[in-house]
Amino acid sequence: MSECEIPAPGPGEVLVAMRAAALNFADLLMREGTYQETPPLPFIPGLEGSGVVVAAGPDAGLAPGMRVAVFSQGTMAEANVFPAAHCHPIPDSMSHEEAAGFLVAYGTSHLALTLRAGLGAGETLAVLGAAGGVGLTAVEIGAALGARVIGIANGADKLAAVQAAGAHELIDAAACPDLRAALRDLGGADVVYDPVGDAPGAAAFGALKQGGRFLLIGFAGGKPPALPLNHALVKNIAIHGIHWGAYRKLQPQALRDSLSALMDLYAQGRLHPHVGATLPLARLAEGYDALQSRRAIGKIIITM
Repeated sequence: MSECEIPAPGPGEVLVAMRAAALNFADLLMREGTYQETPPLPFIPGLEGSGVVVAAGPDAGLAPGMRVAVFSQGTMAEANVFPAAHCHPIPDSMSHEEAAGFLVAYGTSHLALTLRAGLGAGETLAVLGAAGGVGLTAVEIGAALGARVIGIANGADKLAAVQAAGAHELIDAAACPDLRAALRDLGGADVVYDPVGDAPGAAAFGALKQGGRFLLIGFAGGKPPALPLNHALVKNIAIHGIHWGAYRKLQPQALRDSLSALMDLYAQGRLHPHVGATLPLARLAEGYDALQSRRAIGKIIITM
């Protein structure tokens, strides 16, 4: 293996010695060349991670020695240069493994549930794929906001993790022939959080109450849900697409406020990031396989 020269950070940039990085569903799409923001080949994979600032360019606003979480392309490396604006200081109590998978999953769920859905205390939140990397964060944040949370996942092991994250009701998707009916039997939902799509997403949509909100997070099930828009009209249902990274330009202050609120919740002991598996960089391919097969509970973390 050849050595490559580590570049020096320029204005507004920092050089970060990476300690850990997280896998996301977008990484699978990038590997296949189907993600909407796939960079040209060759590229360093990884969209988020954590590490220590070792050098800072002019006007970076971060100092060497600071521990940061990173949301930027190229985190699956021993070191890399990132825009300082894409690096966020982390509490001393947060491990690098926790921080590596914190920004995207928790950031997505917090913005979706607060800014877009306006989830209120006493409302019912149904979370599909509740044992996945983003699903568990939606369960935790929903419970922290005072909502009644229905967690939907496959099998007893995953449901146990969902319950530990704060879900009040559980549905085993593997043993549920009619998800819409099961949700309606539990009173329906004010908000559906859907990182799965396909048939489960459409079924959960059918259990929304009048004035409900449907959050499109991703399509781990393989394709988007076929949503009956006539029902959305009649029941005054709002459908929100959530692309967290786009909020850097769309509503940058909302993104910063959300991250600050999340760090406060973590510092208060109200959020407990679930590291589902930790693998060294040499076993990155195994991490991709676990993510593809949806075997993992919580985040898959790659250590450097």
